[in-house]
Amino acid sequence: MIIPVILCGGSGTRLWPLSRTHMPKQLQAVHGDTTMLQSTATRLGGFAEDPVSTPIVVCNDSHRFVTRRQLQEIGIEGTQLIAEPVGRNTAPALTLAALLAAQRSSGVDPVLLVMPADHAIPDLPSFHQAVAVALRAALAQPVGDADGSKGGANSDSIVTFGIVPVEPATGYGYLRMGGTSRFDPGAFVLDRFVEKPTLEVAREYVDSKEYLWNSGLFVVRASVWLRAMSVFEPTMLAACQASLDSAKHVGNDLLPDAATFAKCPSNSIDYAVMEKLAAHPEAHIHGAVVPLNAGWSDIGSWDSAWAIADKDSNGNATIGHAIFENSRNTYVRTTGPNAPVVACVGMDDAIIVQTPDAILVASKFHAQDVKKIAVKLADQKDSRADLHRKVSRPWGWYDSLGSGPDGAGFQVKHIGVHPGQSLSLQLHHKRAEHWVVIKGRATITVGESVRDYQPGEHVFIPLGDVHRLENKTDAAVEIVEVQLGTYLGEDDIVRLSDRYQRN
Repeated sequence: MIIPVILCGGSGTRLWPLSRTHMPKQLQAVHGDTTMLQSTATRLGGFAEDPVSTPIVVCNDSHRFVTRRQLQEIGIEGTQLIAEPVGRNTAPALTLAALLAAQRSSGVDPVLLVMPADHAIPDLPSFHQAVAVALRAALAQPVGDADGSKGGANSDSIVTFGIVPVEPATGYGYLRMGGTSRFDPGAFVLDRFVEKPTLEVAREYVDSKEYLWNSGLFVVRASVWLRAMSVFEPTMLAACQASLDSAKHVGNDLLPDAATFAKCPSNSIDYAVMEKLAAHPEAHIHGAVVPLNAGWSDIGSWDSAWAIADKDSNGNATIGHAIFENSRNTYVRTTGPNAPVVACVGMDDAIIVQTPDAILVASKFHAQDVKKIAVKLADQKDSRADLHRKVSRPWGWYDSLGSGPDGAGFQVKHIGVHPGQSLSLQLHHKRAEHWVVIKGRATITVGESVRDYQPGEHVFIPLGDVHRLENKTDAAVEIVEVQLGTYLGEDDIVRLSDRYQRN
């Protein structure tokens, strides 16, 4: 059995202003019509080699509800979601998933296909072929072995995918291939890891045909990964196990104990295990690499988004509405229902990204420095480092349309409630609110009154009154909310009852 493990962490600061802390790139439609998480979750569709189980998704607890909803939107139900209380890099994330996979598999040792949620792989047939090779190597079954033998302790492998380089890129680490693996002619011994090289060294790597880009994709049996952790990172393994032993279960969501998981060391899969394998034969685990040539990109920055986008005859790429005059190799992206047209005149190798509350203008050659802007905004305690104007909530979303000077006096929000969802039963000490229903049938509680409101109807919520907005239908509900008061911050919410168990 194959269990896809989707690692849905990371902040994606080099893709600001589209990617932000509370809605990072893996939850955005950076390339194509679906989000990167959704594309990853459907990547094994049509794979015929082995049965594929529902995935295990590891994400940050703050992204739990939007992650679940995005999976439901593409028809993936029954996903087991592990919501990390704090980020601890990829090695603990995979360890949590391996422990859960071992528990749920009833004595069967499942094979984990580990996929970061922020990669683009457009050529799925080539990806499936590479996965089939990696599976044979991970199962340690030589091709043509008639008795189905798995080979014994010395045959265990952790398989990674190396991307066949299309250029001497300096933004990726590299893998050096050794001889052909004895388990499959399409797999190679993983000789060594190399950190991001200089341009001159990268050219040598590409010319040699011996080096591949490090993808961050893995195939490994759950038992093999846990044994590797017991050898190389026993403290990490113990912390992950303890946090799961005392985890809270909410439906199919698993919430590891926060205090226990906070004690877990932070490390990546590569540093924690993969780079140590060759030097520790006593672990009886070998590294293997399968070349992958499927149009892979980690879309780690805006120049890589430009590289995989459709372009005009002058190399210009656009998502949204842009007009180019005497411009070349420029990337323009606009978002929002009222996004402006962007006119580029004499712009070469530029990046222009517009969101409703921010505009990025950068040289394509300095795309890696965009993360410095996100850091500066965070240092200034500017909410645009973390939040979009339109903010996702467990029950739906709200879009802040405007406010008084310095946010005082009044604030206007457009609020959407998903079918079957509701806001908390709450009150405010410092503001009153006017609600106007503009879409759907809203069930609204104010004090002792509970009634349905249709589009065009409105209700006033006095300061201090208990109230709630609910959507009991199977269609969307939207309202416009006008807040009036001396303080309009989100922390002026006293929740009396909340189905999402927020404070």
